[in-house]
Amino acid sequence: MNYFIKFMIVSLIFFLGACTPSGEPVGKKARMELVWETATGLDVPESVMYDPNNQVLFVSNISGKPTLKNGRGYIARLNLDGTLDTRVWVGGFNAPKGMGIFGDTLYVTDIDRVHAIDIPTAVVHKTWDVAGAKFLNDIAVDGTGVVYITDMATKTIHVIKEGQLDSFLVLEYNKPNGLFMRGSTLLVGTADGLLKIDIPSKKVVLEIVHPGGIDGLKPLGRGQFIVSDWKGKIEIIEKGRSPVLLMDTSAQKINAADFEYIPDKKWVIVPTFFDNRILAYHLQ
Repeated sequence: MNYFIKFMIVSLIFFLGACTPSGEPVGKKARMELVWETATGLDVPESVMYDPNNQVLFVSNISGKPTLKNGRGYIARLNLDGTLDTRVWVGGFNAPKGMGIFGDTLYVTDIDRVHAIDIPTAVVHKTWDVAGAKFLNDIAVDGTGVVYITDMATKTIHVIKEGQLDSFLVLEYNKPNGLFMRGSTLLVGTADGLLKIDIPSKKVVLEIVHPGGIDGLKPLGRGQFIVSDWKGKIEIIEKGRSPVLLMDTSAQKINAADFEYIPDKKWVIVPTFFDNRILAYHLQ
């Protein structure tokens, strides 16, 4: 009898632990509640990047049209309550978009260039000109500091390894945009759906069919991903299941560009592009 009781207690503890919010898939009743929004000061914010070491948010501001080389683009820095820490933390860019962090370096795309910014000093310490690039977009960095970059117009993924820029792969899928690195697998959001690329073999698999475009891309775990489509829609997608709609502001012409997701807070932080705000939501 004592053994049976102990077994039941252990089983119950295991069951409850397996069903905690951090471990279970997000269901169809998932929703987002607004936590905060920025006031004025941003100019066509395209991407948000969380810096856990400094507890700040970097925001790339296009400041004009997405393909215009006007030298007015900049990176802003926000506090985690949405207040503006530094409006023009680093400036002088041409429509900056996707970002990635490795150590004390922030990488940012800039139409046909990639910049490496030293975070402690806010100084650009290196720039790579990408020959033939037309619309560099998102960035992902692996655990060793190798940087991957999408070119949405040429369907090319570029790579920076040991300081050297090279072309990594030309895709057959349309408009590669959002990136996320998971071990030796590169996840790529395209207009056709979510790709998985095995880095050593360069094998490409269309993991989840999802037409319409994937701008922001973040994993939730257990095969689920949060994605945005730029026009204003944010969804949870997974293989073999219908998307779960979290938000759709496309009718209001409020965009949802390259968002950030902070798992321990369950915050989805959305740049609204031409709406010129950052909106932080709690995922429930």
